[in-house]
Amino acid sequence: MAEEAGTDADDACAWAERPGWAFGLIAEDPAARGAALVHLTEAQSKVTDALARSNEMWLRTRHLGADEQYREPAFLQARRRHQQAQRRSLPDGVWGGPADGDLATWPGLPYVVLFLEWEARYPLEWTQHAKAWGTKQSLIRTVARARQDEAIKAKLTDLVDIVVHRAYRCKDREYVRVARAVDSADLRGRLGRAAESDSPWARCHAGYVLWLLDRPDLPNTRRVWQTWVAGEAAA
Repeated sequence: MAEEAGTDADDACAWAERPGWAFGLIAEDPAARGAALVHLTEAQSKVTDALARSNEMWLRTRHLGADEQYREPAFLQARRRHQQAQRRSLPDGVWGGPADGDLATWPGLPYVVLFLEWEARYPLEWTQHAKAWGTKQSLIRTVARARQDEAIKAKLTDLVDIVVHRAYRCKDREYVRVARAVDSADLRGRLGRAAESDSPWARCHAGYVLWLLDRPDLPNTRRVWQTWVAGEAAA
């Protein structure tokens, strides 16, 4: 049912009213992050309860047959309440996309970036409270293909910089897509400094991204990555 998450109002005010609290997850103040995590736990609990109610109503009404069941008011109300709860939680709230397909003007895009920034800056909290590797991969691909304004482009450049400096986490290789989408002198300068740093992780990751930026036709496959790592180890 996640694909229906965008069926209600989808303007900036509606997004701010639903998951606007989530910006606290990336606050520098630990107290602000703690408050946001409490909010997230409560929101996730509401999703779980609403899903249980929706499933219960599905069981109660399935004798009606598919056509009648999906017109049954009690079942429709339970499904709608579940969808509403999803829109106020994470990661559920960032599933789906704009109805018109225009990611650049979609008011949900900053919240997609927020979810990725949370994983990049506070990976342990993200893993504990909202681990969703498939969602991470999907959202990275989403932002990579969106037309970015300067503010979003700056955020994505920061994300690539953060990710190449750390030990590899699941789906991090997908950030090559983002690097290619926001390629700039600023990004290459950061990657160059990382590739010459004392961190073996940064040297390997940043070097790989720079290498692929110079080879736009080369696919970012596991085999290409393994070949790069093997070459670095032998150097």
